[in-house]
Amino acid sequence: MNREYQEAIRVLNILLRADPDAAEGYFLRGVAKFNLDDLLGADTDFSAAIVKNPVFTTAYIYRALTRTRMGNYDDALQDFREAIDLRPDLPDAYYSRGYTRLQNKQYEEAIEDFDKFIFQENKVADAYIGRGTAYLYLKDTVRALENFDQAIRTNRENPNGYYQRGTLLLQKEEYARAEADFDMSIRCDSTFLPPYFNRAVVYSNTNRPMQALADFDRVLQLDSTNSFTYFNRAILRTQIGDYNRALDDFDRVALYSPGNVQVYYLRAMLKTRLGDLEGAERDYTRAIELYPDFANAYLNRSALRYALHNPKAAKRDEEIAQRKIAEYKSHLKDSTYSIYADTTQRMDKLLAFDNQFTNNYFDRISEQPNLGRSNMRLLPLFRFTLMQPDTTRIEASNRYTLQRVKDFEKKLDNPYLVLSNRPTNIDADSLAMLDSRYAEILRQNPRDWLLQVQYAISQSLIRQFTNSVGAYSSAIADNAANPFLYFNRAVTRAEMIDFISGLDNPYQRISIDSDPANKLTNTHTRTYNYDEAIADLDKTLRLFPNFAEAYYNRGTLLALSGKLPEAFEDFSRAIELNPLFAEAFYNRGMTQIYMKDTRKGCLDLSKAGELGITSAYEILKRYTGEHTEAF
Repeated sequence: MNREYQEAIRVLNILLRADPDAAEGYFLRGVAKFNLDDLLGADTDFSAAIVKNPVFTTAYIYRALTRTRMGNYDDALQDFREAIDLRPDLPDAYYSRGYTRLQNKQYEEAIEDFDKFIFQENKVADAYIGRGTAYLYLKDTVRALENFDQAIRTNRENPNGYYQRGTLLLQKEEYARAEADFDMSIRCDSTFLPPYFNRAVVYSNTNRPMQALADFDRVLQLDSTNSFTYFNRAILRTQIGDYNRALDDFDRVALYSPGNVQVYYLRAMLKTRLGDLEGAERDYTRAIELYPDFANAYLNRSALRYALHNPKAAKRDEEIAQRKIAEYKSHLKDSTYSIYADTTQRMDKLLAFDNQFTNNYFDRISEQPNLGRSNMRLLPLFRFTLMQPDTTRIEASNRYTLQRVKDFEKKLDNPYLVLSNRPTNIDADSLAMLDSRYAEILRQNPRDWLLQVQYAISQSLIRQFTNSVGAYSSAIADNAANPFLYFNRAVTRAEMIDFISGLDNPYQRISIDSDPANKLTNTHTRTYNYDEAIADLDKTLRLFPNFAEAYYNRGTLLALSGKLPEAFEDFSRAIELNPLFAEAFYNRGMTQIYMKDTRKGCLDLSKAGELGITSAYEILKRYTGEHTEAF
């Protein structure tokens, strides 16, 4: 995907050199930069788009998302205000601003935004989760629970709804109900890491340490650098007496999160137990360097220094500790005063993965992003596109072509035109030249719908999606009975959504840390609104009911929209029309896997592989290895 965005930037650079006032060009280049983690570059391009077009609502929204990700909440919120002033009827602006306000600790304002979004869009589970989290921060656990319940009712396949409710129940020590929710979350997505953490805490609190260890092991299979898991596993291993392996785990935490206070404190205690007094002293010293008010660390180092025959240093540590304790007691009513000064505070308990109560104990373990939940990986849409002749590759699905398709291609009379789902093999400079040529000819013949179509195709290939849709619409106005115009317009509309979808991003989800540098995100992805594209495909099929590729495309968009049974039906119809349609077998197989029918899904993937889709075998390897019980 990164390569795609890099290529997009190259193409857009050519466009902007030719037309430096193209606001959409700056906007789309900003999208590409955002997805390549070039946040400053994205901000600059979104700003340029706004300068060129001061009413570019979407640019304001995406600049706001970029600034949120950089932690620049004030400017992000100003951008959201501008967008909402321009388009107060646009629900997504309220949704995204709600999450920004949540990260900015404006909980009541976040609730107001989620209310406005839900009033217009009441089928998005993540909106209820966001609102529930805001209520949780306001200590309104009743309303928080109501919202998590609603999130689950809205989407019973969303692992985050069960996870959030389970975490709240864990906090309330309702272990049986919490465990059931974590089980459901994992059942929905076995690669979603947080429920494993918290189920392990449930197991530990209900005296099932070996099951807890198994959950931690599973997390580390998915993400071998996850320091939070090593930390919890180290504590659990210490509790059951597996000291040497616990020490190995603490070493990993210190490696991945060298700024963590507790790891040095707990490792020092363990080293003391194992007889490594000098090593323990070094760790207590490091904990104190990181947190000079840590009374327990002074007390424990004092005891060590007596044992190491250094009474002067030991006495000094003891005096400092007593002073810190007195300071702590004088500030007991000040909730902001450090918990580390409290000598009664337990430091050796498992930490649940929850940003609210983890904050109170933990000195910021910075996590690596988890593997999380992948997007549904389906093969691309078919469309009429431009390709250099390539005799070395054969389209798997195109074992036959309907005469009506051949007639359309003949009518356009373009040697580069082909019906394909592969990316174009024409380089960026040549695409730009072709586009300029089509634009020039079209200026001379503005009512020629065939020229409009070719211009629309070239515009979509250089990612000028709005212009492309406009050109298709002009062609449709002159030739409303042609199904292929609706077909290609649908693909362009879908591609535009897919291209910018990275901006409706995981950073707009609940994370362990309000510091944008320390995000461990929920990578569950919202489904996107492909309604306009699907409506175009509906029209295509009314005009041409035997067009297999249109069923395939509609099925793909329905699957990505979360409508899996409807998608299955469309893929099946495509296969009825073309029994050698390899891509349809592949996408139907993936859809069935997401519908939890792994066996039938693998059979379809096997057929896709047989027909030439070799990537199907990689999927089969994973599922036949991990899910053999399905057979």
